[in-house]
Amino acid sequence: MTRARDLGISLPGQPGAHNAITDVPGVQVGCTTLIEGDSVRTGVTAILPRGRTDFDLPCAAGTYALNGNGEMTGTAWLAETGSLTLPVLITNTHAVGPCHRGAIDWVVRERPDVAAEWLLPVVAETWDGYLNDINAPTVRPEHAVAAIDAAASGPVPEGSVGGGTGMTCYGYKGGTGTASRLVRHGSDRYTVGALVQANFGARRELTVAGEPVGRELLADNPMEQQPWPGPPGAGSVIVVLGTDAPLLPGQCAALARRVPLGLARTGTTGSHFSGDLFLAFSTANPGALSSRFPRSAEAEYESLRFVPWGRIDPFLEAVVQTVEEAVLNALAANQEMTGRYGRRVPALPVRRWLDR
Repeated sequence: MTRARDLGISLPGQPGAHNAITDVPGVQVGCTTLIEGDSVRTGVTAILPRGRTDFDLPCAAGTYALNGNGEMTGTAWLAETGSLTLPVLITNTHAVGPCHRGAIDWVVRERPDVAAEWLLPVVAETWDGYLNDINAPTVRPEHAVAAIDAAASGPVPEGSVGGGTGMTCYGYKGGTGTASRLVRHGSDRYTVGALVQANFGARRELTVAGEPVGRELLADNPMEQQPWPGPPGAGSVIVVLGTDAPLLPGQCAALARRVPLGLARTGTTGSHFSGDLFLAFSTANPGALSSRFPRSAEAEYESLRFVPWGRIDPFLEAVVQTVEEAVLNALAANQEMTGRYGRRVPALPVRRWLDR
């Protein structure tokens, strides 16, 4: 699998061991990829902030929407409590319902005691209808369950996998990408990781490491050179950020608000027809931010340890760096794909960089 750094692209910051969101201790990622016949190009990606064993332990979390032409379920509860539990799923626009049901089915199977109260899974989406028959009932609850069951630490598959299977980015084959950065805080070291489902951007906008290469790559762009309803830049992008740094929910939201700065480094100006939704979570402070039914009449208290607001800038910088690289990794890892109606999406011409 080719990644941006394999192409000699110079990118700032120090990545973790796998340069992936799974460099954050405990985070696991799994995929279900569905490629069948001429018109099935879709799937499901699952992110487990605390792995399968501790999925019910809350994480501090916050969200941000750059543009609301999309869906991320569960955000009302996140805004209310700043507390994230359960696996996070990413899929196509019309498969949010089956994945929501699948997340619930998985919890019922694994921990019926947790399911006995209430479940508000986070499921996010981007539109893969250029290559995939998005209106077909292809994604089913069991595919979401399979993605969660497949979740693992270590290297993360990139490109046309999981929810990113049918996605496009800057007129090239897009999809799933990830990256990470190590951040020093005094004598402590933390990790910030990003996972991106990239399905956005017009070809002319594409920028790589500050170079506006899209202007030189306007040829072989079927999405703009052949008739179809969507304008250039339509699509969507979902970004999930994870860190083991101790942060407040409001600080997680601050990280999520920096995602657009990383996306902008790759060139996008943000399309009205792109749903750009972002989630950030912290795996620190296990046991805090619980919202279960009271078990006794005794008074209870919880506490949070967190990085002071005045020391948060290095973590914000890490977000911008990881998001930029995750998008480039989604592009670099890909191959050309043909899908519904014979529509073809070329891959980023990586020889451009390798031959330098």
